Amino acid sequence: KLALQKELGLKVDEKCFMIGIVSRLTDQKGFDLIAYVLEEILSLDAIQMVVLGTGEERYENMFRYFDWKYNDKISANIYYSDELSHKIYASSDAFLMPSLFEPCGLSQLMSLRYGTLPIVRETGGLKDTVEPYNEYEGTGTGFTFANYNAHEMMHSIRYAEQVYYDKRLEWNKMVERA
Repeated sequence: KLALQKELGLKVDEKCFMIGIVSRLTDQKGFDLIAYVLEEILSLDAIQMVVLGTGEERYENMFRYFDWKYNDKISANIYYSDELSHKIYASSDAFLMPSLFEPCGLSQLMSLRYGTLPIVRETGGLKDTVEPYNEYEGTGTGFTFANYNAHEMMHSIRYAEQVYYDKRLEWNKMVERA
């Protein structure tokens, strides 16, 4: 994580909650939801975000803009690199995948394999492969939200962030289950 933060010019802080995104930047992958709340998340939350991918110009430009505005909190890598994708999976604490629909999905499976907890919308293969965290039963392998709604997604991100910072033992147990 520290090496990736340094490589990408982010603030080097091993304790900062880092969210990774490796994706095609399209509506199907839920980037309209991210666009709706990204300013609020970056301005208020103690997080970093690392994005890798190409796609629709409006999303590419959105991430470039936020990289410029919050350059110590977000790194927008608008290209594809297999090497960087593996670094993002390995270094991130959580992996954001709020897809509108996802027949199968490989990214959440790779993030689980790396122990990077997915934050996903409950649809298709995402619902089939990511068990939502249940703090009362001590179960789950990630964080989910049901409706295609930006604020519901943001609530899941903030819940994951809260568990990461305030219940680190529970977070680590979830990583082991993943």
